Amino acid sequence: MKKIIASFFVISSVLSPLVWAKQVNLYSARKEALIKPLLDKFTEETGISVNLVTGKADNLITRLAKEGKYSPADLLLTTDVGRLYRAKQQGLTQMVSLTDAVASVPSNFRDSQGHWIGLSMRARPIMVSSEKFDTSAIKNIEDLIKPEWKGRICIRSSNNIYNQSMIASLISQLGVEQTEIWVNNLVRNFARPPQGGDRDQIKAVASGQCDVAIANTYYLAGMLTSDDETTRAQAQKIKVVWPNQSDRGAHINISGVALAKHAPNAKAASKLIDFLLKAQSQQWYAMTNHEYPILPNIAWSDVLENFGDFKMEQVPLVQLGELNAEAVKVMDRAGWK
Repeated sequence: MKKIIASFFVISSVLSPLVWAKQVNLYSARKEALIKPLLDKFTEETGISVNLVTGKADNLITRLAKEGKYSPADLLLTTDVGRLYRAKQQGLTQMVSLTDAVASVPSNFRDSQGHWIGLSMRARPIMVSSEKFDTSAIKNIEDLIKPEWKGRICIRSSNNIYNQSMIASLISQLGVEQTEIWVNNLVRNFARPPQGGDRDQIKAVASGQCDVAIANTYYLAGMLTSDDETTRAQAQKIKVVWPNQSDRGAHINISGVALAKHAPNAKAASKLIDFLLKAQSQQWYAMTNHEYPILPNIAWSDVLENFGDFKMEQVPLVQLGELNAEAVKVMDRAGWK
């Protein structure tokens, strides 16, 4: 009996790596419906199963930190480079192998040390009521602090990472002093205390609670393609304004993926990263999720095409993470709740 038991453990120790290599444990801030079809296709093509754990972005980072070396996570998929930067700074990630697929990602959309890779791009322009304004009424984001916009702007709270990264981007380009002047005046022009998410800001413009919102195009596109008729009708009242097209361009960010520090299935996880960077996966982001592909020469959805082409900022995305703390301080001093 002892020999049988000993033999069992020897066989288990030999087989274990093979068994583990056929799966990937993915912590995803992206909702299941927005990622699972891609994961199913990956499993179909490779035979590697994906165990999907979804949750709020910040909660997943906290979970990774608490689990430490005992974490089963192989990959962290999340939105905003600020969060990817934070995970790296907390020592929760490791370098991803520089495969041909990873190398194809423009350098600004991946960490210089290989700790995170962009998968899709999001833009955060200005949105106005198409019933009240010609889009030429606003040329630059600086225009939003003019006295005529007092009591007319809706935007979500300062604890939102999208807004923090937007302010960090302004600090990178304009400096702290000029950014602080802009933020102070923007807050004075708020139509109401910040509340809700990006969709709520869009709905507020549609209902006339405010005239201008700042939101990610991803949310407007989702509303325009919603199964709910009321939601579609609200979104159809909105026009996208691409600011600063004659100078630095509109603010952009990414969703991306990082390899967990203690990933038990690192090789399989690397294969999943490569798959998510394939043309077919990039097409999925653009056509189904209405996000801008991270790779060039991938067609956009009709909804994105209707928003129009635009010039984007050229800020090194890593600076959005590096300047996050300063951005939060600027927002706090301005009374941005």
